[in-house]
Amino acid sequence: MSAGSVSAAALGVLLGSGFGAGAWLLIALLPRWRALPLERRIAPYVRDVTDPRGTTPWLASDAWAVPTIGAAFTAAGVRFASVLGSSATISRRLAQAGRADGVEEFRVRQLAWGIGGLLAGAVVLIAVTLAGRFTPVAAMVPVIAAIAGVLLCDVLLQRAAQARRARLQDELPPVLEFLGLCLSAGESLLDALRRVGTIGSGELSRELSGVVLEAGTGSSLAEALGALSKRLELPAFSRAVDQLVAAIERGAPLVQVLQAQAQDAREAARHDLIEKAGRSEILMLIPLVFLILPLSVIYAVYPGVFMLRLGLG
Repeated sequence: MSAGSVSAAALGVLLGSGFGAGAWLLIALLPRWRALPLERRIAPYVRDVTDPRGTTPWLASDAWAVPTIGAAFTAAGVRFASVLGSSATISRRLAQAGRADGVEEFRVRQLAWGIGGLLAGAVVLIAVTLAGRFTPVAAMVPVIAAIAGVLLCDVLLQRAAQARRARLQDELPPVLEFLGLCLSAGESLLDALRRVGTIGSGELSRELSGVVLEAGTGSSLAEALGALSKRLELPAFSRAVDQLVAAIERGAPLVQVLQAQAQDAREAARHDLIEKAGRSEILMLIPLVFLILPLSVIYAVYPGVFMLRLGLG
């Protein structure tokens, strides 16, 4: 196949895609096609019985109803999530990142990133083809870009979870000390947690507000704290929760337990800071060893070598 035919085919694909997208948008704007069927109009009122999680974005029973682009994309994302399967790791990272969406919603976002990468790679491929530089390796650019988009979405979620866990770790010592102060003032543990959730503005305060809400809707305080500890997976917070639950069951004084856990959390934070400083010190040696030191050696040795070559030494 010659380069001219490949360029003509790429131009035809580009023009045909643009025409198809424009025709679909015009059809979707027509009032007759935009009218919602009866199933979709009554679905919000019976969803708690028929579809509690709301995983059916549009119903295909109406043969004349053309779904909107957003609804069709959501349905494709749900099917994409069902193909990949529910992941416990993704669910844990979403909880640690403080996001309310579930695994299926994240898979929909991953699908969007993959399609975006595929389209970007397709644009690059068409541009390369029109420039007359098409190679078999360039044909893999859309696939590689799509895979990179899916992986990038996962990496961003992991970074968000790590950053939020670091903020929770930093907020833990003052929260424990404030809880101990409230308990020493005569408040119960539930009231102290409610006060922290009301006054505080950090990530841990919002999580404790959720614990108070769960305790007020039927769950025991120990179960709510245990579920939060399992969801966050912070070692210092898990130790504090275990000590609190044991103190509640045995009737031990909670003030001393909270003060001890706050001191332990501060010691753990200090050790983490020392380790981070040690790693940063090692990273600072990289430019010193591989950049500054070789240049210093070159500046010190090269003049002597040059003088020896000239026979002046």
